[in-house]
Amino acid sequence: MIRTLERTQFLPADPASVWAYFSMPQNLNALTPPEMHFEILNEPAPMYQGQLIAYRIRVAPGVRLNWLTEIRHVREGRYFVDEQRRGPYALWYHEHRFEPTDGGVLMTDRVTYALPFGPLGDLVHALWVGRQLRRIFDFRREAVAKVFPK
Repeated sequence: MIRTLERTQFLPADPASVWAYFSMPQNLNALTPPEMHFEILNEPAPMYQGQLIAYRIRVAPGVRLNWLTEIRHVREGRYFVDEQRRGPYALWYHEHRFEPTDGGVLMTDRVTYALPFGPLGDLVHALWVGRQLRRIFDFRREAVAKVFPK
């Protein structure tokens, strides 16, 4: 089953500063809950279309997985999309949108995703993955609010 998670957050900052922060893959470390033991495995440059970024994440106690994403689309200052090439999901398509507004930027994360293994994946989603993804994006909201405080 294909699912979507969407979060929107107002950032009281100028669009250039917001883009500069989110276009640097190493900033993902600060936006990921520490219990995930997130680690970038390559030396990522500022984001560009076609860029491959390799990570290692902890998905469960004692279980670490490698994850490879590609930056599929970039419109500087406005949006970018990362798409899983190898990793724990059957589908992972993460859109990051930045809309300049009065006094800041409206940031939207929209993740379209699916787990492997059909009905078993649906059960794992219901019992664990859905809650874990909401937790990750809750953490991200708080971390971003610290980077761009009111």
